[in-house]
Amino acid sequence: MTVYELSDLDVAGKTVLLRADLNVPLETTESGRRITDDGRIVAALPTIRALVEAGARVVVAAHLGRPKGKPLPEFSLAPVAARLSELLGQPVVLAQDVTGASAKAVVDALAPGEVALLENVRFDARETSKDAAERAELADEYAELADLYVSDGFGVVHREQASVTDVASRLPHAAGYLVLKEAVVFDRVLNDPARPYAVVLGGSKVSDKLGVITNLLPSVDKLLIGGGMCFTFLAANGVEVGDSLLEADQIDTVKGIMSDAAARGVELLLPIDVVIAQDIAPDAETRVVPVGEGIPAGWKGLDIGPATQAMFAGALADCRTVVWNGPMGVFEVAGLDAGTRAVAQALVDLDDDTMTVIGGGDSAAAYRQFGFDPDGVTHISTGGGASLEFLEGKTLPGIAVLRKD
Repeated sequence: MTVYELSDLDVAGKTVLLRADLNVPLETTESGRRITDDGRIVAALPTIRALVEAGARVVVAAHLGRPKGKPLPEFSLAPVAARLSELLGQPVVLAQDVTGASAKAVVDALAPGEVALLENVRFDARETSKDAAERAELADEYAELADLYVSDGFGVVHREQASVTDVASRLPHAAGYLVLKEAVVFDRVLNDPARPYAVVLGGSKVSDKLGVITNLLPSVDKLLIGGGMCFTFLAANGVEVGDSLLEADQIDTVKGIMSDAAARGVELLLPIDVVIAQDIAPDAETRVVPVGEGIPAGWKGLDIGPATQAMFAGALADCRTVVWNGPMGVFEVAGLDAGTRAVAQALVDLDDDTMTVIGGGDSAAAYRQFGFDPDGVTHISTGGGASLEFLEGKTLPGIAVLRKD
């Protein structure tokens, strides 16, 4: 995969519109809104700093949440601008609109090496419009603000949006360091993985991961299934799953997946014990039950058990490529996080020459929440949906528009 890179652009003295993914989680406190995980802001720093050091005027475009085309105060990027300023060690001026009078004034006032942030691009309904003409209109306004465009928001490259795909066709463009790294990593795990190659999948629904499983099954050596999705697999094997999350309409599909895996010689591992509870709460009574005994009615499977944790770690020990996407249980709740933590630890414990990739979303959030060293794995993706579509083998429009002819 060959795309335009920063080295293909002469950015000195130019105004660069940089699309970043700064969609960080926030919590409301007495003193205002507080960022609870700044991982995406940190991931954007190398490209921003490179542009600053090269003497570009940097105009960052990003979204936060889903304001649905309305300028809602609770979705303002003000906390992001403040944190970005702290991390860069220089002021980051926040425009009060997306491409309006404030944005134009802020951009016009920039000197080489300075950084500004446009207000939440999703405050403008044209950004995510399904109408190409509406997106094009907004893209024209973006293009009037800048000389060059750099795409570094991997979390949105699977979307056709004005600041992702449309503006790239209007300005000389390139991939930022983050998007380039993500594309290279996923291209490698899809097309040239070192073996043995294992994929660990979790999350709530098997239907969300069918595309990934179908695309990867011909190439993986091991497939480990946990999270809520495992109960559809277990039910397909005749296990009683009680009140656990179950997609009954996917049972036949899952049986086909297991049959296909066996025919291909893929080692497909399902939990052998699970943590169950009647309620999802920190103080709920929990039990560990062997899968063979089934889960009683009124109880839910909410995490993989200790025997499964050990089995999964053992299965990964000799692997040379491991991709993990999806938590093993309800990791946000104390007492239901051990399985997810164990998988994270298993990745960290692998040899340094093993390629370990965490596929964004909840897996990345859990890894950081548990306090693991970001350098403990090869790559932590910043895009849950984008990484999933990459693993499904889909063409991502925000990457396709950056490709060299």
